Amino acid sequence: MQNIENKNPRKLLRKVALAAIVAAFFLSAGAIAVDGFFDRISASDVAIVLGSKVNPDGSVSPRLAARLDKTVELYRHGIFSNVIVSGGTGKEGVDEAVAMKKYLLARQIPAPSILVDSHGDTTMHTAINSAAIMRAHGFKSALLVSQYFHISRSRLALKRCGISSVYNAHPDFFEWRDMYSLAREVVGFYDYFLRPGDCASPVLGQQSL
Repeated sequence: MQNIENKNPRKLLRKVALAAIVAAFFLSAGAIAVDGFFDRISASDVAIVLGSKVNPDGSVSPRLAARLDKTVELYRHGIFSNVIVSGGTGKEGVDEAVAMKKYLLARQIPAPSILVDSHGDTTMHTAINSAAIMRAHGFKSALLVSQYFHISRSRLALKRCGISSVYNAHPDFFEWRDMYSLAREVVGFYDYFLRPGDCASPVLGQQSL
């Protein structure tokens, strides 16, 4: 039996490599989750709320509502006085950022405090556009608000775009698809980490600058 195993070193090597990859994946997922659960809340010039699904009637999904409710809570505690809402237009045909602004307005966040990025179609686009908006307003620090699994990649993208003071908070909202989202974030984080970030060309449209 020992002789047979010795004749298949490649097979053994493949098993070891596969085990290492699986272990690295789960360790990375755990690190991303812990990082996202650990809120770093500090007084900031602006909050950046990343978009998520909006329903065809313009109402926000429970996941997005949780992000916005967390933003309202922190705003009322005086953590920041301005908010960037960033999102794209999904298959529902509704501008996420506009829907997010309406949600905040209904909760007494004043319109002049809400800056709209309607071209945050990806996490990197949100980072690029938010950095441009921050520069236009002289903002130096930002507090990210998103689901826990999304924090690490979002913070990395924003720092790649020149914003060094980045804090974060997550809403206490969980659903079964978080498991899939967390797995996807492992791939997404390393993709952002390994490729050079291009933050020179913001995708700006009808943003409130």
